[in-house]
Amino acid sequence: MPGTDTSARTSTGTGTDSRTRAVTVTVGLDGSPESRAAADWAAREARLFGLPLRLVHVRKPVPERMGWASLAGGETQQRGAEQSGAEQMVREVAEGVRARHSGLDVTTEQVSGRPAEVLARAAEGCELLVLGSRGLSGIGGFLVGSVGLSVVAHAERPVVLVRAGDRAASEYEKGPAGRPSAATPFRPVVLGLDIEKPDEEVIAFAFAAAARRATPLRVVHGWTPPAYHVYGLSLDLELHGNLARQGTSALTEVLRPWCAKFPGVEVTAESSYGTPGDHLADASREASLVVVGRRIRRSAFGTHIGPVTHAVLHHSVAPVAVVPHD
Repeated sequence: MPGTDTSARTSTGTGTDSRTRAVTVTVGLDGSPESRAAADWAAREARLFGLPLRLVHVRKPVPERMGWASLAGGETQQRGAEQSGAEQMVREVAEGVRARHSGLDVTTEQVSGRPAEVLARAAEGCELLVLGSRGLSGIGGFLVGSVGLSVVAHAERPVVLVRAGDRAASEYEKGPAGRPSAATPFRPVVLGLDIEKPDEEVIAFAFAAAARRATPLRVVHGWTPPAYHVYGLSLDLELHGNLARQGTSALTEVLRPWCAKFPGVEVTAESSYGTPGDHLADASREASLVVVGRRIRRSAFGTHIGPVTHAVLHHSVAPVAVVPHD
């Protein structure tokens, strides 16, 4: 395990150079409860990877129409106080992470620029990028803001969204006392898989995540029948069963070589009638992590996330990893 690094790295540019940085688990930090929960989740994941943890805080640049020359008196003092407060927040979060995760290599970085753009670039130099996302009150799941959606849509490395209030214990099964703890096994990793266009990067990420946690992988596929079957489906139980068996058989064939590559990972595959997003949201209630894919589209406009991934992002109870692929 890497040794503790108590240094802080500060950047005044608008981006980061991934070519000169060691591979890390990186978390976007803004001081909110969501980002603090993301920092703790990222620290646990960094330990599983055996990688350093990098905390990145993005400062919004001074508007060009104002300029530093025009920031007189109170405005200059306010800017200075905001910067000082941000630096203190980053130090406090870093110190807390180091205290809870002894021996973890933790560095901090402050960058000036637009948060969504800076964080998407920061993802280029890391194993994965972790962001916080508000939980929906009362019903669970995420409330994904514009920055989070933009980063997920444009980052070309995996991005994990973590809800405020997520705790380490929520990743584990319940023990004999009826409570989850680090002494009990991890809950399964859930993979949402498109069997018509399965992508190797998404599958590999899910298998590796399950292997790191020494936990089963649950592969979920949702399907709807062809249009000409819809009206008779409720009465034709034999057709319903046949379609479900065909889907499960297709899943098994797709997963066969991956089971050989990861013989220590127990795999269950299920193909069920209904929308994939609904099935994955249900499965997330008993998962430590949900893994979904996103096809890379390099247009500068729009979010380009896809309906299934978008639904999972908003309704999953567990952290969600979005893996981009061509």
